[in-house]
Amino acid sequence: MNPPGEGVALPAIVDGMSFATASDGAQLWYHVHPATVSGADRATLLIAGQSLGAKAWHPVVDAFRVLGPVVTYDHRGVGRSDDRFPDGGWSTRYGAQDAASVLDAAGIASAGVYGFSMGGRIAQWLAVEHPVRVSRLVLGATTVGDRRGVPLPEEALRILMRSDRRKLLEMFFTPGWLDADPPEAGAVLAAPRSLRAQRQHFGASMDHDAFAALSTVEAPTLVLHGADDPMCLPDNARILADAVGAARVVTYPGMRHGYYLEEPRATPDAVGFLAG
Repeated sequence: MNPPGEGVALPAIVDGMSFATASDGAQLWYHVHPATVSGADRATLLIAGQSLGAKAWHPVVDAFRVLGPVVTYDHRGVGRSDDRFPDGGWSTRYGAQDAASVLDAAGIASAGVYGFSMGGRIAQWLAVEHPVRVSRLVLGATTVGDRRGVPLPEEALRILMRSDRRKLLEMFFTPGWLDADPPEAGAVLAAPRSLRAQRQHFGASMDHDAFAALSTVEAPTLVLHGADDPMCLPDNARILADAVGAARVVTYPGMRHGYYLEEPRATPDAVGFLAG
């Protein structure tokens, strides 16, 4: 059997919302945002973090549309996607299969891929196991995995388990920025999801370990990270870049886990890199 997108006929890209069928039959909701520039054909796939979905990218998605069509989607158990998980448990590696299924349904053979947090873990496996699908790779606020990277701090784990809204947001953003009540902050609050989905996503993130495989990544890679990230500590950026081998690292002073929404340079940096 050919891997997705390799030697198979893909449908024409269709703007709008629909469902992709995952390898186990689960229905994954996705949205193709049309290009804003005539003739722009560099597709981008944006992969959200843990317990998040397409809405996590809403504040910045339009910036990527100058390159071509942009695909966002809801992870399993989040938003409009099926709350179905494999019997043996879901993983970031399984998540990469889901992402490939979304690209298939959208009719996209290859895309620039930007994964944030858990989405960055998924994007690593997508680049490793489906290299023809990934033309360029951006990995944001993510890690090779706790076994070889810097683990999730205990205080961050306590905040995640307590679901204290203010403390959670302060792991993502600086207090001064939050005090201005920016509408963008709500993008990182968990989308509607089941308790099972929350547990599956958390387990997938904690069990992620792509370190040994990352040297096979062929796509040019950019690693972005907040220099004051209290959730995924910033040393993870260099460990990740070294594991890939030739990745460029950009860190943003003063920024926390949600750098991509608060730091004005972050999205232009990603768009410029994906433009090649």
